[in-house]
Amino acid sequence: MPNEAIGAHWFEPLAEHMGSAYLRYSFTKGTVNEIDFIVSQLQIEPGARILDVGCGPGRHSHELARRGFTVHGIDISQPFVDLAKDNAPQGCSFERMDARAMTFENEFDVVICLCQGAFGLMTAGGHDIDVLTGIRRALKPTGTLALSAFNAYFAVKYFEEAQFDAATGVNHEKTEVRNQDGVALGADLWTGCYTPRELRLMLDKAQMNVRDIFSVDPGSYIEATPSLETSEYLVIAFPSPSQPEGAR
Repeated sequence: MPNEAIGAHWFEPLAEHMGSAYLRYSFTKGTVNEIDFIVSQLQIEPGARILDVGCGPGRHSHELARRGFTVHGIDISQPFVDLAKDNAPQGCSFERMDARAMTFENEFDVVICLCQGAFGLMTAGGHDIDVLTGIRRALKPTGTLALSAFNAYFAVKYFEEAQFDAATGVNHEKTEVRNQDGVALGADLWTGCYTPRELRLMLDKAQMNVRDIFSVDPGSYIEATPSLETSEYLVIAFPSPSQPEGAR
């Protein structure tokens, strides 16, 4: 797996090739269900300010903005950021930013990081914890996080044509992606996969408390206990209370 420098990533040329064809993939078709569930679970209040980490072409940001929320999306791919800006509803803004090096401080009521938009793609060199730490800094003390992650158990059980590295928890898949004209580009995909226990430990290290972990599939977000049978886990978490200075 490539160990990418901050500010660059192996996914960028794939995003540039796909462009808007990314939105043809079936996993992008359940946006309304996903946002319905997150708004309900997080009880997002009118006027909330939301950060979309790894926003891609902006499908979640757009849906949230259409519901009256103020949303700022970041992505490492400039072509995806440009697509997100096209026809964006009022209340959306976007910028290119590496999720491993976010600069926000106590600015957002809610952070979402869905569809392996950043977290699961930043596993090399342990950068996934950097993403979580940046999210923790970006949240207000009373804020909430919704984070999706690939299910490691599901990957081992069902991804027969991929290679799963048990030492790192990274799934490697050789595939191809197509652009709007149907032109194929060979691609290597490296995605971090996680167990619920690992997610709890990582979020604890990032000074966040896990409220719930649900077993979900793209476009089918429901209250289901963690299992081996869904492709993703959805984590709901919030910042740990700050300890008084000198507390142990």
